[in-house]
Amino acid sequence: MKVSRTKNKKNELAGIRREYNPEPVRATPGLHPFQHSRYWFQQALRALAVMKREYGKGGLSEETSSPDPFELFQVWFADTLKARLLDPNAMTLSTLGLDGRPAVRTVLLKGFDEKGFVFFTNYESQKGRELARKSTAGLLFYWPTLARQVRVDGRAVRVSARESDEYFHSRPRGSQISAWVSRQSQRVPDREYLENKTVEFEKRFKGKAVARPPYWGGYRLVPDRFEFWSGKPNRLHDRLRYVLQGRRWLRERLSP
Repeated sequence: MKVSRTKNKKNELAGIRREYNPEPVRATPGLHPFQHSRYWFQQALRALAVMKREYGKGGLSEETSSPDPFELFQVWFADTLKARLLDPNAMTLSTLGLDGRPAVRTVLLKGFDEKGFVFFTNYESQKGRELARKSTAGLLFYWPTLARQVRVDGRAVRVSARESDEYFHSRPRGSQISAWVSRQSQRVPDREYLENKTVEFEKRFKGKAVARPPYWGGYRLVPDRFEFWSGKPNRLHDRLRYVLQGRRWLRERLSP
């Protein structure tokens, strides 16, 4: 089995979209969260300490898993699509902060093949500046409904301008405008500033295609290590690690 590299597969993944329309949280005037609910909060903490979850009988064995981690990931990701999970392509990206601290955030996977995992962002954002300084990075996929987790470690490199252009022009026009509006991770005075900037760029590109900002594009995380985790009863979980040695992957089982 080989990892699919067809254009349709890539477009299918890149086309996973979600609009965010959460209900605003309305605070009760004059009500401090601890003032009238301290007892409830203490009880909730006690409940959290004893919260349990028993995992199913699914598992991960050397006999049934591919010796190629990319192929195993493709199978698992296909399972998330079949299960219709919410945001199946959401992944935690970990970088080394400019201050030496670990930095983590959630980004969206927009393509993968045997070369690596692709996501898009503002190159001048916090993660962009961190990756420019130190390309080492890690990804984490967690699918609790399936009791599965995948860790991927490697280095992040920029994709080609052509690849960034192709994805940018596949995005909804509103998202293209937002790429110009947002100087990601930089301070802004208020929400109104962003809304005014949106109007400004909508006028600028009225009646014509939105060009990709020069500071916006993709990264490909090129892996040298994978770890697949599958939840098992009694916390005796399955963990298989793949480590790249030369051009071959060494597969080994880890203790839970």
